[in-house]
Amino acid sequence: MARSEVFQRLVAGDPANPLFRFSLGQALSVEGDTAGAIEHLRLAVASKADWMMPRILLGKSLLAVGEKLAAQEAFTDALALAVAQGHEEPEAELRALLATL
Repeated sequence: MARSEVFQRLVAGDPANPLFRFSLGQALSVEGDTAGAIEHLRLAVASKADWMMPRILLGKSLLAVGEKLAAQEAFTDALALAVAQGHEEPEAELRALLATL
């Protein structure tokens, strides 16, 4: 069973759970369904204003499907959170990603 199937069942049982949405988006992304991941990552992002990781993965997913402006916005939001929260490695990664856009 694919990992995304586990999280699809969890989301079906509790569609408002942002952790399930993030985990499903992450699993879909790993499995190569980047476009399918975006909806779940957007819902995870909308659930918490200070949650950096879904914003990073959303940006990467948007970039992979060619939505550069939306990816840039997600990366910029994530960068602000990385700086505010003192996450040095994600900050460096986000600065590098933004430099490519």
